[in-house]
Amino acid sequence: MTDLVIRTLDASSAHLFDTMPDPLAFAERHRLIGFRPEWQRIALRDGRTVARAAWWARPEDTEPLLINWFDVAEGEEAAGAELLRTAPWHCDELELDLPTGWRDDPRARAAAETRAAAARSASYEPLVERFLYRWTPQCGLPERPGRLVFTSEADDAVFHHLLRRIHSVTLDAHARRAVAEGGVERAAQEEMDFFHWMPSPRSWWQIARTRAGEPVGIHIPGRNPAGPCVGFIGVLPEHRGHGYAYDLLAECTHLLAAHDAEFIAAATDRGNFPMAAHFATAGYPVVRERVNFWADHAGGAG
Repeated sequence: MTDLVIRTLDASSAHLFDTMPDPLAFAERHRLIGFRPEWQRIALRDGRTVARAAWWARPEDTEPLLINWFDVAEGEEAAGAELLRTAPWHCDELELDLPTGWRDDPRARAAAETRAAAARSASYEPLVERFLYRWTPQCGLPERPGRLVFTSEADDAVFHHLLRRIHSVTLDAHARRAVAEGGVERAAQEEMDFFHWMPSPRSWWQIARTRAGEPVGIHIPGRNPAGPCVGFIGVLPEHRGHGYAYDLLAECTHLLAAHDAEFIAAATDRGNFPMAAHFATAGYPVVRERVNFWADHAGGAG
């Protein structure tokens, strides 16, 4: 086998990123995302692109936040791993977005397994599988049950306190990882950092209460760089089992729709069966699936 050539792209060579077959339809998935050529890398063998990866962050960020495009040709797992290991950026998270029902399609499954094997060889381990949703006005607005009262709250400390309680018992894999590494304080702070990171108005954050005034949970309608999204839905442990997450999701959808959202992106862990059921009831179709990989200080060996 001939030697591997790995190169980071620039504006003049960015077109080389698109010279691989695309069996998992990554180009369609990422068509609304702007990638910086200098954060894209390819691996070449005999002049043919056999692996590619794109690192991503907001336009104003100076360092990438994660890898959300990773592609490897069949039989080139080692090339894909080397592409990640030798990168100058050490992002902990890698996202592998896949077509719905990919396990039932032999071609898609083989392609996914090739990329997953390369990621694991670069010390990225699967963290969680997720459903990705995309609501559009054609889906119809979900019915508001009318059981809760929604109000804004200007004090971050109130949200932080509620997040600590929400994450004291959680099904969310990212939150569970944060709790395991730094307790509920870390999990709550990571959520707060994410909420502030989104370029959407702070005034959209809302607390849900019973009509007697008791807090039930929070919902965070947001906009990320790709567009409107359900930023967070969380119910306090003592109020779970009553379907309140649906109420929060419905309110979140209505708020974003009232601000002229042409679509709303959302996601939940595949194993979070209650939340997945609420998305289905609210009319959110699954449009992709995702495997999130995690590697603390990944790439350090390069």
